[in-house]
Amino acid sequence: MRVPFLLLTPACVFLGASVVIANGISIDILSLVLVLLGALSAHVSVNTLNEYYDFESGLDLKTKRTPFSGGSGALPQNPGAARAVLVTAAVSLAVMMAVGSFFLWKFGAGLLPLGIVGLLLIVTYTGWINRYPILCLIAPGLGFGVLMVVGTQFVLAGEYAPSGWLVALIPFLLVNNLLLLNQYPDIQADSTVGRNHLPIAYGTTSSSRIYVLFVIATMVAVTAYILAGHLPVLSFMALLPMPLAFFAWYGATHYGESIGKYPQYLGANVAVALATPVLLGISILYG
Repeated sequence: MRVPFLLLTPACVFLGASVVIANGISIDILSLVLVLLGALSAHVSVNTLNEYYDFESGLDLKTKRTPFSGGSGALPQNPGAARAVLVTAAVSLAVMMAVGSFFLWKFGAGLLPLGIVGLLLIVTYTGWINRYPILCLIAPGLGFGVLMVVGTQFVLAGEYAPSGWLVALIPFLLVNNLLLLNQYPDIQADSTVGRNHLPIAYGTTSSSRIYVLFVIATMVAVTAYILAGHLPVLSFMALLPMPLAFFAWYGATHYGESIGKYPQYLGANVAVALATPVLLGISILYG
């Protein structure tokens, strides 16, 4: 399940909930719990499906493992658990669909587009999306930044709010960056099983340029939202982790595929993706 990775889910749900509270809407606790359950189930499902397919394809035996690799590498040590991993993926996907169906019944078809896109992301990410560089680049941010943040905001408010879409851009950019750098150490192994993500297709130099472009876009977006009155001035605090992003970019630029030997850079990238939406949510609540 990659439990440490699951921290990203409550961070994104929190950001969506903060938008609702800031708009003066009282949150139903049961709905919030169900949203978190559905989001965590989706995250567990995509993680375990990735774990299963990496083992079945033989990728696990070729990957030089880092703490930030997409799979845990546990199945080669215990091949008999593969079926249990697949069952876990299916059960967690069923839980997500059950939660989504409840909210569809409660609010109507407004949530349906997000649900369909989310389901497609989960079932196609490892086997299909990873073969298309641009799709693979934006899929993580779409799933966590847009679907989780905007979906949370819709379910808790009963309708879409423009502010939900605006703030979703921030985790969209940073979660894309999170997965982008984590792919660097796995370039050689991934290419042997047909994957074709951005670092494979265009190299680490171009990928690092995209990374820093997304970092700058994050800073510009937050600043523009504040100047336009869409976010409070306190939201400048969401930019506090940005030096860590530039630190990670330095590591990516200088070490490329070898960045896995220097986990401090990958760790800094994770910290940015987790801390920024939390700080942004706090600023929205108290600004």
